[in-house]
Amino acid sequence: MKTKGLWMALMALMMCFVCNEAYAYDIKVENADGVTIYYNYINEGTELEVTGNGSDTYSGTVVIPEEVTFMNGTRKVTTIGWGAFYSCSGLTSVTIPNSVTSIGNEAFYYCSGLISVTIPNSVTSIGYIAFYHCTGLTSVTIPNSVTSIGNGAFYGCSGLTSVTIPSSVTSIGGSAFYKCSGLTSVTIGNSVTSIGNYAFYECSGLTSVTIPNSVTSIGKSAFRECSGLTSVTIPNSVTSIGDAAFYNCSGLTSITIPNSVTFIGNRAFDICDLESVISLIEEPFAITWKANIDRTFSLNTFNNATLYVPAGTIDKYKATEGWKDFAHIEEGDGGGGGITPETKVCAKPTIHYQNGQLSFKCATEGAEFKYDIKDSDVTYGSGSTVNLNVTYHISVYATREGYTNSETATATLCWIDVEPQKEGITGDEDAVTEVKAMPVLIQSGGSGLTIEGAEAGTPIRVYDLSGKLIGNTTAAEGATKVNVAAAAEKVVVVKVGERSVKVRR
Repeated sequence: MKTKGLWMALMALMMCFVCNEAYAYDIKVENADGVTIYYNYINEGTELEVTGNGSDTYSGTVVIPEEVTFMNGTRKVTTIGWGAFYSCSGLTSVTIPNSVTSIGNEAFYYCSGLISVTIPNSVTSIGYIAFYHCTGLTSVTIPNSVTSIGNGAFYGCSGLTSVTIPSSVTSIGGSAFYKCSGLTSVTIGNSVTSIGNYAFYECSGLTSVTIPNSVTSIGKSAFRECSGLTSVTIPNSVTSIGDAAFYNCSGLTSITIPNSVTFIGNRAFDICDLESVISLIEEPFAITWKANIDRTFSLNTFNNATLYVPAGTIDKYKATEGWKDFAHIEEGDGGGGGITPETKVCAKPTIHYQNGQLSFKCATEGAEFKYDIKDSDVTYGSGSTVNLNVTYHISVYATREGYTNSETATATLCWIDVEPQKEGITGDEDAVTEVKAMPVLIQSGGSGLTIEGAEAGTPIRVYDLSGKLIGNTTAAEGATKVNVAAAAEKVVVVKVGERSVKVRR
């Protein structure tokens, strides 16, 4: 008992120390509405992060300014710091400015009264348990600038009813939407490659989910206890289904397992009283059998469901551990027809330009390319003057026998003026004018554009057709990615340095 009491005292002391350290601040400034906001200097004092001054520091509506002027200068607000709004139960609404690029760990932890938050297109990361138990949130828009959603980011947000995860996100962190019991709809973007452990655990209101064909792994207990789930689509990209991934999804009556799957964890479909299991796996591997306490499928499934397998494989299934324990195994799809191999689709190609040569690449081995190139030399003119702008608009898709054609990739290749020079004798009207130019290739992909060939340090800005800035960055060595805020825009204007070109996304 003494040991336990000492341990608890030490823990309390540590918590006190952590809280005091977390809520130290450098300056406090009133915003335009008269609300005091606390800040820390970051990046050697050149920028600011929002912080707090203890629990319940903020209440009501808070509008965070894009920049703050305080005594010795003006600085941009770029970060919502660790625990900035920690346990501010009276907070109802927050507006985050376009200058902010990250929402830190525990930023809105236990803000139970928060009903509205605006996340701008500048934010690229949402930290660990950032919105933990924000039970008042009913909807949240994750912008297509975000590339990572931290572990437990929306844990316990039971008021959330729908979530769209944009194509910019590549991974959904563990427990990201754990116990979001009100969630009925989730759209997962087609760049997500992994769904973390416990990502949607106990999302009991979720009725259906389509997993995009970018996902290769479904984590442990990812959809566990999703009792309302009646339909799930697992694509042919998934190779691994983790332990208890769909445990106690009692609403599921049928599941189709694609041929790409090479691992199914213990209890993956246990306590799911499935009526049919359609396996497209042509070379079955061992799974946990019904006599084992950690069996892959429930006893009812093993005893009562029909396992449908590809034509010519029934003997393999009857000889493979786990699968052979199904009481009913048939060749076919349960609809009177045989199971046919899933349609294979060529991967979308990428376009490259180097040393005067245009090239295409595709992840599908043996693919051929069908392309179309259009040029537009004259872009605009005025009176007797015509400005020449050599631009090529390129489109290409990949094809292979036995595969469906890929999506079409598009790119714009143009030459950006660097330094005009004259050859010949000065003053000679017939002298040839040479323009030094760098070839720049701009192609769309996912949530943004990729620019190759621009000199490092060159500013790159993207505008919609109304002139609104929707993305900006600085060229780096090699390829440069710029996220584009307005996903719906089909045509944008890309300005590389001082040169502009229209690009179709």
